[in-house]
Amino acid sequence: MDIESMPREQLGICAEGNLHSIYLMYNARDHVEPLLRPCLASVAQYIFEQTDQHADSAFNGFVAVGANYWDSLYPDSRPQLLRPFPSIQYNDLVAPAIEFDLFFHIRCDRYDVLHLVANEIHQMLEGLVELVDEERGFRYMDSRDLTGFVDGTENPKGRQRQQVALVEEEDEEFQGGSYVHVQKYEHKLNHWHRLPQKEQEDIIARTKQDDIEYAAEDKPLTSHIKRVNLKDENGKPKEILRQSMPFGSLRQQGLMFISVCRTPAHFEDMLTSMIKGDGHGHTDKLMEYTQALTGSSFFAPSLDFLLEKV
Repeated sequence: MDIESMPREQLGICAEGNLHSIYLMYNARDHVEPLLRPCLASVAQYIFEQTDQHADSAFNGFVAVGANYWDSLYPDSRPQLLRPFPSIQYNDLVAPAIEFDLFFHIRCDRYDVLHLVANEIHQMLEGLVELVDEERGFRYMDSRDLTGFVDGTENPKGRQRQQVALVEEEDEEFQGGSYVHVQKYEHKLNHWHRLPQKEQEDIIARTKQDDIEYAAEDKPLTSHIKRVNLKDENGKPKEILRQSMPFGSLRQQGLMFISVCRTPAHFEDMLTSMIKGDGHGHTDKLMEYTQALTGSSFFAPSLDFLLEKV
């Protein structure tokens, strides 16, 4: 397929980082699908237009449909690899699955613009859905997680972001779409901050201040980087594009972890490696200091798909 006929992606999927974010999780009311399809198309088009209107503050966003709701909304076709979130438990480590019907992900460098757009989206959906969860994220220091370590260092750069995140000819109807996984992690910061810095660095396998990754031979088998930097049978990295941001208040704070990828397998393999480990008892030690509260699987189709399926 030539570049001219490629479906238009939703621009928030591969966008660079922002200062602020809002995450909205909705469940649809019963039997609203004939009204919801055109409404979703309108919301996606609105988000697309706001990207131009607020280009000076780098506004972007996307709409994604839950794995368990997809067939109700679009019964005629389904992304080949779309499946529910993999609930995993191993000893004391748990990655729960809590599915939602719709996910709206919007980000901007101006909080007021973001708030205005979120209100508009909510009004456009009125009567069709129920808001189940809302979180507001923010950039912390120089793009660090609340643990104090730089987040997203491993992310693909430039054009490679599209190559990692977007479905291509392997599923032609869903080209330009992306498999999305969302987990809300609550950090146990009181415990984390009591650790000596060197112990924190060993858990991550990266220096805290300078963000320098440990040499391969120095990475503990239980370190976070060792558990998530996986390769396939040909030695090629199993990459994802992370669109995560810190969130929260004094009551509860942590990371909204968001993975976008052309296949769900890379994220699923990483999660299994973190929770179940390598089969020899080496699980991700970082999981002792943070807890996944949710786990949801979505597909963010191309803008053109949403506009055509009204």
